[in-house]
Amino acid sequence: MKMNFWFLSLLPLFLGWIKPVSGAPTDYTQYVNTFIGCAENGHTFPGACYPFGLVQPSPDSGNYTWAYCSGYMYHDTKICGFSQTHLNGTGCPDLGDVQLQPFTGPIERENYHSAYAKETQKAKPGYYAVTLADFGVDVELTASPRVAFHRYTYKNPNPARLLVDLQYGIVARKDALKHHILASDANFEDQYTISGHNQAHAWVTRHYYYVIKFDRPYTAKKQLPSQAGEKAPRYVLDFDLKPSERLQVKVALSTVSVDGAKKNLEKEVPGWNFAAVQGAARTEWNILLSRAEIEGTQDQKENFYTAMYHLFIQPNNIADVDGQYRGADDKVLTAFGSAYYSTLSLWDTYRAAHPLYTILVPERVNDFVGTMIAHQKAQGYMPIWTLWGKENHCMIANHSIPVVVDAYLKGFRGFDAEAAFQSIKTSLTVNHRKSDWGVYMKYGYLPFDIIKRESVSRTLECVYDDYCAAQFAKVLGKTEDAAYFAKRADYYKNVFDSETKFMRGRDSNGNWRTSFDPIKLNHGGDSGYDYTEGNAWQYTWHVQHDPEGLIKLIGGKEAFAEKLGTLFKLPSKVEGSGFVLDVTGLIGQYAHGNEPSHHVAYFFNYVEQPWKTQEIIREIFDTQYKNFPGGLCGNDDCGQMSAWYIFSAMGFYPFNPCNDGYVFGAPQIEKITLHLRDGKTFTIEAKNLSKENKYVQSIALNGRPYDKVKISHNDVIKGGKLVFQMGPQLRK
Repeated sequence: MKMNFWFLSLLPLFLGWIKPVSGAPTDYTQYVNTFIGCAENGHTFPGACYPFGLVQPSPDSGNYTWAYCSGYMYHDTKICGFSQTHLNGTGCPDLGDVQLQPFTGPIERENYHSAYAKETQKAKPGYYAVTLADFGVDVELTASPRVAFHRYTYKNPNPARLLVDLQYGIVARKDALKHHILASDANFEDQYTISGHNQAHAWVTRHYYYVIKFDRPYTAKKQLPSQAGEKAPRYVLDFDLKPSERLQVKVALSTVSVDGAKKNLEKEVPGWNFAAVQGAARTEWNILLSRAEIEGTQDQKENFYTAMYHLFIQPNNIADVDGQYRGADDKVLTAFGSAYYSTLSLWDTYRAAHPLYTILVPERVNDFVGTMIAHQKAQGYMPIWTLWGKENHCMIANHSIPVVVDAYLKGFRGFDAEAAFQSIKTSLTVNHRKSDWGVYMKYGYLPFDIIKRESVSRTLECVYDDYCAAQFAKVLGKTEDAAYFAKRADYYKNVFDSETKFMRGRDSNGNWRTSFDPIKLNHGGDSGYDYTEGNAWQYTWHVQHDPEGLIKLIGGKEAFAEKLGTLFKLPSKVEGSGFVLDVTGLIGQYAHGNEPSHHVAYFFNYVEQPWKTQEIIREIFDTQYKNFPGGLCGNDDCGQMSAWYIFSAMGFYPFNPCNDGYVFGAPQIEKITLHLRDGKTFTIEAKNLSKENKYVQSIALNGRPYDKVKISHNDVIKGGKLVFQMGPQLRK
């Protein structure tokens, strides 16, 4: 009973979702294909993890390039080891902590890689298995929130050995592997236990503490030679095993201390029952996956539930079981509420992932917000992109702001609203990295001759945060602040060139940048140009809060619709400089593989041509999301690509994700039922849905005709039924 206490203690949180079933409950994990996104540009990993957990034990098949941000590519033929932490679908590498590799044969060798047959590789939420063909070892992985659990079956009569590589990490360049560990200490407490600490630097500089436990004593230990610059050791341990006997290994991690890691281990996995830990992870995944029930084809189910799975891998709770965590300033603090979250890819996830969390996991939203407030207190400004509690300053603007404001406007009250507003106001008025408010206020935009990188994109993204701050100030009765931020929310107009009808770089004298090619792709962080992973064609539409204002600038609904239609018809070519690998999934110059495009197809609703939105949504579904390892057209980006799929499959999307309701598209699955808190359900039906009938003819909510262009968040969470009548296109 003690072993499962950590799981049982969570059950009260979810009782509101338990629904009566007849017969055996559905195992929704059967519909998750963890290999989707593990090839091409998806950057996902197939290993075991627990929802929102700290650890993700998974195979490592490669390193050193952008392709290996998660440490794994499906088409590789060898596995070099199994490390305990991985990122889901990011565009930058990090983690890969405490790599283990079971093997047989000589101790010192050129490498410890092994071939494997794809048919031996099995993976489901909370479980991964593979056979290392070169060593004759069956590997199985599972996890609790903070503990990775490995089980190895050595089938060969050779000595059973285990590589413990504490120098390993997922890094951007081969030479970085020698230098990314800044400090290390390892302690062999006894023949069953190794504990220690590493300070690592890749995307961020961070501390991690570990405890490695074996269920058998090692019989011999050899430290391998280090290379110049390396700070952490590698060991080979021998174990006395007969053929087909097992070695079990647990690795507990903490951001705080070795004692914290030991507490995590004792609380979550005190025993050696692999099946129980795997079963607890599967149960937790089923609790979350069962919050949506769909009726569709096998491919639709696997795409949908895999998207839910990717959505719930992160944000990751980095607090220990006692609530302690290491913050942005390296101080050890106690978490707000029950958790402290990191892996906040906010430039991506504010768009759809966080709005979806407010529907599917509302019990976590207050802690998400509390984390962001605590981060601002420690660092001085709201999170931008955080990993293991540290700010990496990747991407632009402060998009924790729409997440916080959206939560408050949707009725979440489990945090200090005044503290939240002051954190937002400080972040939007006191200069910090990539936020030059004096320049911004002086010119009403960021001039490219002063702000050398990403000036247009940074202006447009900051404008959206200003809009959100204005909404928050307004509802809190802060009239002056509301007016101040509302004025700034109009600054997007100052980078709109009325002659070319594009958002365009402008200098401090008001002159437009020349020469100007709206198709030229740039990532200003690398190339010193005006856009972030995009071009003028993609960023001109980045006005989520004021579509009517942008339509007016471009010349009215007819001119706007014509220009928007051209976006999808242009040549699908990638031309430009800087880091533009993320600009993928092209339909014309619309780039579904990168987040600034995600709301753009829904713009046709605002010019009274919803059938064009519906047409493009179907094309995106048919071409950009497929049920095979290369099936994601771009990085999953911590669940944002998946969140777009889930929302759009239901037929609506958070065009303006700060509580402005959900704009209609067209449902892509016949029936989806959301199981909400307190036993409520919200059902979406697409009647007469087929390849020919992909357009919405009429909409009914709870049996009554619904002629609005949006559905409110309250309409969804209070439960009911939304019915789309589908048919052929009615208008040309």
